Amino acid sequence: MPTRRLHLVRADEGHRVTTIELFFDLVFVYAITQTTELMSGRLSLLGLGEGLLVLMVLWWCWCSYAWLGTMIHVDHGIARLAMFGAMAVMFLVALAVPQALTNQPGGLDGPLLFVACYGVVRMLHLVAYLGAARHDAELRLVLLKMLRGLVPSLALLVIADVVGGPWQPALWVVALAVDYLNVYLTGPAGWRLHSPAHFAERFGLIVIIALGESIVAIGIGIGHVPITWLVAGSAICGIALSAGMWWTYFDLVAHVAESRLARAEGVARTKIATDSYTYLHLPLIAGIVLVALGLKKTFVTLSGSVNHSPVDALHGVALWALTGGLALYLVALSSLRRRNLGSWNRQRLVLAAVLLALTPLLGHVPAALLLLIVTASVLLLIAFERTSLARRPAAE
Repeated sequence: MPTRRLHLVRADEGHRVTTIELFFDLVFVYAITQTTELMSGRLSLLGLGEGLLVLMVLWWCWCSYAWLGTMIHVDHGIARLAMFGAMAVMFLVALAVPQALTNQPGGLDGPLLFVACYGVVRMLHLVAYLGAARHDAELRLVLLKMLRGLVPSLALLVIADVVGGPWQPALWVVALAVDYLNVYLTGPAGWRLHSPAHFAERFGLIVIIALGESIVAIGIGIGHVPITWLVAGSAICGIALSAGMWWTYFDLVAHVAESRLARAEGVARTKIATDSYTYLHLPLIAGIVLVALGLKKTFVTLSGSVNHSPVDALHGVALWALTGGLALYLVALSSLRRRNLGSWNRQRLVLAAVLLALTPLLGHVPAALLLLIVTASVLLLIAFERTSLARRPAAE
C-alpha cells in the first residue's frame, strides 16, 4: 500500500467520478459565477464577448483535468497533491476573472495574474499527464504537441495585456483559436479514454454546475427586497426553465452520447469524446451561462429595485442573453444529436430560430411575461417530444 500511494494509478473501464473531482469542481462553480458577474457588470456586446472569452479559458482548464481523470485515479498519492495544487492556482484564476481584461489599480496586474495562473494550471496538467503516460510513447508525443498551441497562446495573452485597448480582446480571440485549433487538428489519435462512463459523468456534472448558476442568478437578481406574488411566481417560473433545460439534456441527449462513447473503441472513442464533449459542450455551457445572466437581469427588474419597476421590459444585451442563450443551448443539443445519431433535432432548431426572430418583439413585454413565454416554449417543446416519442412505437 505505501508503494501504491507514491505512484500514479491507472484508471480502468469501471472507474467513476471521485470525491476529489467533485471538490475540484467547486472552484469552477465560483469561476462561472465570477464570469456571469463580469458580464453583468459590463452589460454590452463587448462585455458579453469578454465574458465568453474568459469562459473559454475556464473551459479549457476544466476539460484538461476531466481528460486526466479518465487516465489515472486522481484521488491517489501524488495525483491527489497535483489536483490540490491545480485547485489552489485555479482559485486565483477565478478571483482574477473580473480583471482578466481590465486591470484595477492598487494591486497586482489583473490580466497578467489571470494569464500567469492559467498557464500554471495548464502546465501542472501537462506534467501530471506526462507522468501518467510514462510508459506510453504515443500519448507522450500527443501531449508534447499540445505545447505547440499552448506556448504561443500564452505568449499572445501576455502581449494582449501589454498592448491593451481594442487590440486586447482581438489578441485573446487569436490566442484561444491557436490553442483550440492545435488540439483539434492534432486529432484524436494517441489519446486514451479508459472509462467512458466516468468521462460522460464528469461532463454531466459540469452541466449541473452551470444550471446551478442559473438558479443562483435568480436569487442574486431578487436580492434582499420584499418578495411579492409576482416575484414568487416568476421565481417558480425561472426554476421551471432551469428544470426544462435539465430535461432536454439529461432525458435523452446525455444517454445517447454516453452510449455511443461506450460502444466505440480506440481512436473512434477519443474522436467522439473530443467532438461531443470537449468541443460541443462548450456552446452548451455558454448558452446556460447566458441564460443565467438574462435571468439575473430579469429578476433585478422584477424586484423593483432602483431604476426599475416590476412592469418594465427587459432590453438590449440582457434580453438577447436570455433568448439568445437559450437558442444557443438548443442548437448545441441538436448538434450533439447530429454528431451521435446523424440527424438534427429539427424542433429544437425551429424553437431556437423562433426565439431569435421574436426577441425584438419580446423587448416590449413586461419582464415577467417574457420569462413566462420563454419557459412555456421549453416546456411545450418537451411535451411535444414526449408525445412524439410515445406515438412512435404505435406508428411502427
